[in-house]
Amino acid sequence: MRLLMIHTGGTLLMRPRAGAALSADEVTQDLLGELPVLKQIAQIETQLLYRLDSADMQPEQWVEIARVVHERMEEYDGFVIVHGTDTMAYTASALAFLLPGLDRSVVLTGAQRPLGEVRSDGRANLVDACQVATMRIPEVTVAFSSRLFRGCRVTKMDAWSMNAFGSPSCAPLVELGLGVQIAPHVRKAQPKAPFDPRLEARVLAVRVFPGLDPKLLQGALAAGVRGIVVEAFGAGNVPRLERSLIPVIESARAIDVPVVVVSQCPRGAVDLGAYEGGAAARASGAIGASDMTAEAALTKLMVALGRAEEGRVAAARAAFCADWAGEVTIA
Repeated sequence: MRLLMIHTGGTLLMRPRAGAALSADEVTQDLLGELPVLKQIAQIETQLLYRLDSADMQPEQWVEIARVVHERMEEYDGFVIVHGTDTMAYTASALAFLLPGLDRSVVLTGAQRPLGEVRSDGRANLVDACQVATMRIPEVTVAFSSRLFRGCRVTKMDAWSMNAFGSPSCAPLVELGLGVQIAPHVRKAQPKAPFDPRLEARVLAVRVFPGLDPKLLQGALAAGVRGIVVEAFGAGNVPRLERSLIPVIESARAIDVPVVVVSQCPRGAVDLGAYEGGAAARASGAIGASDMTAEAALTKLMVALGRAEEGRVAAARAAFCADWAGEVTIA
């Protein structure tokens, strides 16, 4: 088995320095030298793509990572992407939508503590990621803390625990204990599709809170935003009386800007008919995202808008009525 390990930076590859903040400036690609056990899993080649703290990861980097995987698909049996944890869920979701045709594993992993530290979780995460990458689980996934998650269902849940990631609406694809348990909902292999790098980065995510001034969102529309993800209360409820968001949604629809609604709750799903605020939002043109994560909704909206041939609202509505990569439960 041949694997390509793509380094983008992140905590795992950072080198601790006494009295200084962690930095990605000194990232190297010699993980095989530091962790020779990986050579027992597969023939692994490495590519240093970026030296980035993942807080600096941008949509342009998502596209380049996806391009590398797509172009080298025939050379390798699987891919491991070393990435910082802060934005890993965004990158994993974006890659799931940018790589719709997969017949092998693309696994992201990282660490809460650098590999050079005594109590680093990076060693186990790297071993797990490489092992899973040889299993041909044909999805973009995240390997962390002895579990493998669907990439477009995962979210970072904890900044201080080794168990940093969760997937509240989708059970792990693999549990890695004394044995390896593969869940039955792993997606089937898909034929390789042509690479389409288009996405629209001029989108906005807004968390609804008591006191949110709708004028701020009207300002975003005037500034040229192309799509909005609203992180609403509960099942998709938004204010409709004082500081109502309904006029914002109406204004957005009038200029062909889609408004997608996700829930602030880690568990549950959007039902825009459950409460009056959600029903008013739906009547004004809002699009419910069911049980999608905010990260998946945002990246899917970017990709859908990037590929829109005509109307943006129509393109977004069609995209959010479909399951592209296992990111949503369609009723």
